[in-house]
Amino acid sequence: MSIACGLCFHRCKLDVGQVGLCRARANQGGQVVPLNYGKLTALALDPIEKKPLRRFHPGSFVLSVGGFGCNLRCPFCQNAEIAAADAEIPTRECPPEALAREALRLQARGNIGVAYTYNEPLVGYEYVRDCSALVRKAGLCNVLVTNGTIEEAPWRALLPLMDAVNIDLKGFTEDWYRTLGGDLETVKRSITLAAQVCHVEVTTLIVPGENDSEDEMRALSAWLSSVSPDIPLHVSRFFPRHRMTDRPPTPVETVYRLAKVAREQLRYVYTGNC
Repeated sequence: MSIACGLCFHRCKLDVGQVGLCRARANQGGQVVPLNYGKLTALALDPIEKKPLRRFHPGSFVLSVGGFGCNLRCPFCQNAEIAAADAEIPTRECPPEALAREALRLQARGNIGVAYTYNEPLVGYEYVRDCSALVRKAGLCNVLVTNGTIEEAPWRALLPLMDAVNIDLKGFTEDWYRTLGGDLETVKRSITLAAQVCHVEVTTLIVPGENDSEDEMRALSAWLSSVSPDIPLHVSRFFPRHRMTDRPPTPVETVYRLAKVAREQLRYVYTGNC
């Protein structure tokens, strides 16, 4: 029996045994299940600024976890070894209860909670949801680093468990988002809804020749300011990665110039990878 996955706009229609575009969700017995539930490819205690979050508990650390899979196809992916992986990748088992215990144990080292990051965590939506409930019950924070490509209903259901999110806004044109296999309006909706519930910061990676015009940054920052001028924006420098090694890194001066443009509309603009 075929069934559609309703987690993101792709709405993959899956026959029994078939895996979705994200490589992390499959039809098993007529139900869509996450193949990466409790299966971690990465676990590290990171500075909160690495997420990046600059205005949420600065100077603290957060236990950061990643699985495998992603519902976009960014040719410049910096974590392609796990984001573009499938269930064959080596993982370590970590059920939600174990993750919450580890987060509590690390409080003595400055840990404030758990960050779901590295790959696209929302393709493992059920794991993020279940872990977040336990982490919140333990009195710790939940942080999510995501591309924001999720349908409205599951996003609204998850947001009350989140304390902070960083959402990639990969550009401000539909053409660029189509190249990446995404949808700009979906991400804009995710940012707008999150800003009503928790702390939000946004990251834009500047790729030479793709999303590096002043006009695009002016439009992006004006829209973000219409949601709230207090949302921090991270303007980040591209380096050749994955399938996009045919162009040089973004010039540092380009990042600084576009950050200056963004500051016309936004109160908090940071540069990254410079």
